[in-house]
Amino acid sequence: MQIYPSNRVNLSGEVSASVRRLIEGLHGAPAEQIVAVLWSVTLTSPQSLAAYYLLYKFHAGRRELDEAEHAAHLGLKAAAHAAGLNEDWQMVQAGDANFHAPGPARFWLFTLKALAFIGLRRGERETATELITQLRQLDPPDHLGFGVVEALLQRSG
Repeated sequence: MQIYPSNRVNLSGEVSASVRRLIEGLHGAPAEQIVAVLWSVTLTSPQSLAAYYLLYKFHAGRRELDEAEHAAHLGLKAAAHAAGLNEDWQMVQAGDANFHAPGPARFWLFTLKALAFIGLRRGERETATELITQLRQLDPPDHLGFGVVEALLQRSG
């Protein structure tokens, strides 16, 4: 599995040089090493939102949905703190942050989409629907592509 950050990681803003080196050093590493390094980054640099993204993508790709959901929730909390958003995602309103500029608020929004997808894959339709409803309120033009998850949700019903 590719571990290099994609353009999606740019949703979170800057990644420190030391964290970037750690992440880039994971190319071709065994899964256990990848997971250990990424979880270590979340503990030592909890503001490094890219590590949460890579963790939930990595775990979801391996169908480790409990771990993916856990990493996404931690990333959501870290992003909420960094963006000055309410930790309860259901309380966040469209005017609370600029969700279109790269940074913690955009990462937070993207992580909501990831949680909707994880919820769908876990068969938690109600949770996925609630998350999609919130995404629709915060990103009406669907800049982050939650419509893909919404379409999957509708097809699975």
